[in-house]
Amino acid sequence: MHELILNEAHYSRVIEQVLAGAERFLWIATADIKDVHVEGPRGKFIPLLSVFADLVLQGVEIRLIHAKEPGPAFREDFDRFPALIESERFERILCPRMHMKVIVVDGRMAYVGSANLTGAGIGAKSPRRRNFEAGLLTDDPEVIEALMGELDTLYLGRYCHDCGRRDFCPDPIV
Repeated sequence: MHELILNEAHYSRVIEQVLAGAERFLWIATADIKDVHVEGPRGKFIPLLSVFADLVLQGVEIRLIHAKEPGPAFREDFDRFPALIESERFERILCPRMHMKVIVVDGRMAYVGSANLTGAGIGAKSPRRRNFEAGLLTDDPEVIEALMGELDTLYLGRYCHDCGRRDFCPDPIV
């Protein structure tokens, strides 16, 4: 299955259905990350970090790789979720060279596209403030395996030794 995801469908299809359905692990790579809010119980909007914390408490392992430090609103919300700070199931890596926008769920579904993990990127903003985004959702095992291999290589720091941006990296893996 290959499904084209356009504009606000990033929110309804990728965030609400695919990402929230993670049962074992969730890997996310994004260049930019902001304090995104999503619809929660009874229509109340909650930080996406709350969804991450709930997943971690349910036993889901989350890897989040992003290119730059998030802003103060993200950091303030992040500090409200001890599960993300204290659990070994949540890992966050900062890599200034990260420009991929990839989400892998349980090794069975993957999103690859243009959308950063921001409200404008995933379509969580009003229609006049959203970005125009495109991506593909797939369950193709070969594509998912290749994506996971690349993310794992990065996660393990195999690019760190020869990285041309090491002087700009606030927290090299190796």
